[in-house]
Amino acid sequence: MAEVKTQPTDADVRAFLEAATPARRRADGLVLADIFHEVTGAEPVLWGPSIVGYGSYHYVSPSDPRRQGEWPKTGFSPRKAQLSLYGIKDLPEGADLLPSLGTFTEGAGCVYVRKLDDIDLAVLRRLIAIAWGRGDDPQRR
Repeated sequence: MAEVKTQPTDADVRAFLEAATPARRRADGLVLADIFHEVTGAEPVLWGPSIVGYGSYHYVSPSDPRRQGEWPKTGFSPRKAQLSLYGIKDLPEGADLLPSLGTFTEGAGCVYVRKLDDIDLAVLRRLIAIAWGRGDDPQRR
């Protein structure tokens, strides 16, 4: 079984966020860190070089049980082009809520947002709370 590349690190999350570019991404990343911390109550952990994660769960791929590992329950990445939000997509409990988030696109396992002004932060908080409360669901990824 291949080792999962994205693992939790001991890197300083605040320093990572403060170094994000462009300035808009840095500002939005710091706001997201506050929102995720407020909703989850958890301290952030940098997963790999660029994902700010909250909590973790063990997943097993439904298509290949050999593919398994640890992944953040929820989190985000302030990438240069856009913000990536993890753990809030494909939530059965949030399926009716996601369309009301605002302007976003979807990737394989995340939601992409250009800027926080494009989304409803109250809806984001609700989606994070749903993702946080799902527990260790092996079918989640």
